[in-house]
Amino acid sequence: MGLVSVLTRWVPRTVLQRGAHLALQSIAWAFSGNNLEDPIVGKSYRKMLPYGRVRRRENALAPHSLSLERHRAVWAYLKGSTPFFTTKGKMLHLAPEYCFLTRFKTQTSFEYITADLNSPWADHHFDCHEIPFEDDTFEVLMANHLLEHVANDRQVLKEFCRVLKPGGWGILQVPVNYKDGETAEDPDVTDPMERERLYWQQDHVRLYGHEDYPKRLKEAGFDVEVVDMQEVLGEKLFLRYSLGEERWIYKVGKPAS
Repeated sequence: MGLVSVLTRWVPRTVLQRGAHLALQSIAWAFSGNNLEDPIVGKSYRKMLPYGRVRRRENALAPHSLSLERHRAVWAYLKGSTPFFTTKGKMLHLAPEYCFLTRFKTQTSFEYITADLNSPWADHHFDCHEIPFEDDTFEVLMANHLLEHVANDRQVLKEFCRVLKPGGWGILQVPVNYKDGETAEDPDVTDPMERERLYWQQDHVRLYGHEDYPKRLKEAGFDVEVVDMQEVLGEKLFLRYSLGEERWIYKVGKPAS
C-alpha cells in the first residue's frame, strides 16, 4: 500500500486539507518530465502519483495542483466546452477542491461561493440536505464526489435543483461503476471496511451504476447531458491529461421554464 493510500485512509480529511498540498509540492520536482500534463496549471510530468484505496490508479494525482483525473477532466470541459469563465452571476461550489479554489476565486465575472460541512477551505458550513440559500440563487453549481457520502442523495439533488436559477447548470461528478448499471447501496452496511469493499471507500454509502445515476439526476428535475471527454479531447490529449476512467462528465441543467 502506497503512502498516499495510507494517508487518505487513516488521516482525517480536514487534516490533509491543511497540509497535503505543501508536502506534495515539495517533492513535485521528482516527477518532472513531458509524458503527462496537468491542464489546470500547465505542468508536465514524467509520471504522476498513484491514488486509490481499493482500486489503486497509476498516474492519478498531479503533485503541483493535487488534481485527480476527475478534476483535470472537469477543467478541460469547462475551458473547452462551456462559457464558464465568462459566466455572470453566482456560483456555488460544494466540497471545494484545492486545485480549483484559487483559480475560481480570481474570476471577476461571477461571485464565487464555497460550502462544505467542515472543510477549512469553505466560506460556509452546512448540511447540504438543507441548503441555506433561497430558491433560484445560483447560475452555476458544482459538487464533485459529494453525493456518495450523503445519507439521502435524492434530497440533496432536489436541493441543488432548488437553488439553481432556471437556465442554470452544474457539474456533478461521482464515482461510477461502469460494469454495473444499478447503484449499489444498503443503509444496513455500516462497517467501514465493508463499505470500502463495496463502495470503494470507508466513508462512501453507495456506488453509483452508470445507468441509474443519470436517472436520479433527472428525477431531481434536471436536464442531463453525459459528455464523452475522450471524444471531446481526442485520444492523444485524453491520455496526456491522464484522465483514466474519468471519461464521462455529468452536466446538469435546470429547465428555463
